[in-house]
Amino acid sequence: MTGAVYLVGGAVRDELLGILPGERDWVVVGGTPDELLARDFRQVGASFPVFLHPETGEEYALARTERKQGHGYHGFNVDFHPGVTLEQDLERRDLTINAMAKDQSGKLIDPYGGQRDLEQKILRHVSPAFCEDPLRVLRVARFAARFAEAGFRVHESTMTLMREMAASGELEHLVPERVWTEFTKALSTSQPGRFVEVLRASGALASLLPEVDCLFGIPQPEQYHPEIDTGIHVIMTMNRAAQLGGSAAVVFSLLVHDLGKGLTEAELLPAHHGHETAGVPLVDRVCERLRVPVAYRDLALKVCALHLRCHRLLEARPVTLLKLIEDADLLRRPERAGDFILACKADYQGRKGLEQRPYPQQEVLLAALHAALGVRGRDIRTEGLSGVQIGAELRKARIEAIAGIEGPAERIP
Repeated sequence: MTGAVYLVGGAVRDELLGILPGERDWVVVGGTPDELLARDFRQVGASFPVFLHPETGEEYALARTERKQGHGYHGFNVDFHPGVTLEQDLERRDLTINAMAKDQSGKLIDPYGGQRDLEQKILRHVSPAFCEDPLRVLRVARFAARFAEAGFRVHESTMTLMREMAASGELEHLVPERVWTEFTKALSTSQPGRFVEVLRASGALASLLPEVDCLFGIPQPEQYHPEIDTGIHVIMTMNRAAQLGGSAAVVFSLLVHDLGKGLTEAELLPAHHGHETAGVPLVDRVCERLRVPVAYRDLALKVCALHLRCHRLLEARPVTLLKLIEDADLLRRPERAGDFILACKADYQGRKGLEQRPYPQQEVLLAALHAALGVRGRDIRTEGLSGVQIGAELRKARIEAIAGIEGPAERIP
């Protein structure tokens, strides 16, 4: 191959941080598509040539430059002729920590100070061209969440550009699928709440999720929520879910679980009676706008509608407990019980000073679900009964099974 090959981007960054890189990307300087194709590389992508190595499957991209020519993520004119230099290719990248390369001998090439910013724990844009791609606002917020535990912060000059981009309306031109990709990556970090904080600081949250943005400043009863502010509570629940090992779907459900509180009339504050029901249409609207996958959407709707009922189940009668199980669709989809309960637990513990308080509701609900699932149609007498009557008898048997469970569920009257 006549072109020079360099390891670039996240793999270089992670190596310097002592993190095992998840994947490795390469840039070819001075090469051509024909040359790569002749070596059995497989071309993918439509907007610019990216090639997959015939053996490793790793991505090799020709060095390129980009010029803004329209709105959104796809509004770029891409130039990948053999004369594009490595420095030009790195300059088009978002953050300095992602704009480093290594040559075949392992020598670091760092024209924009990425190593220095890694050491100082700074997320800083490479060049003014940063503002040409609105998706970078989400990417910076996502990196802030990923490296939050390490103490990384967004440089003020970069935050200024992000605010300008949010105010320009460019975020409205982003493709929902690209937005959701950044969301899912951010929701999978150890501090997903930081993603929301950075989006809000930049003004992007108001554009992307006004239903969440409006929760900041809305009070809640201090006796139940020492943190008081609803927006802060949302962030705390997301981070608590991550600490408990929750999936991205669980964290998303907590991002939207209290949307109904944004509809509470001012004269009723700080109480939010009925916010769970009021929030369901808002959750549905957010999922539609972001094109959220069905599994995420279903969990989010259940958590929004039922989280308070889960918190109160220690005082519930067996019939009420079965109704919660039915409404959460856990008889039909028992494999979802873990995510539902974890989300409710994170909401219960995602409050200032109450992060470690016990959640015995988890044991009670699981025991009740196990008891209800243990009752089958073959366990009841069905002779002479209609379909409706059989269903009623089955439900009665499940209530009796729940009433008879041992352990924490003995507290159910």
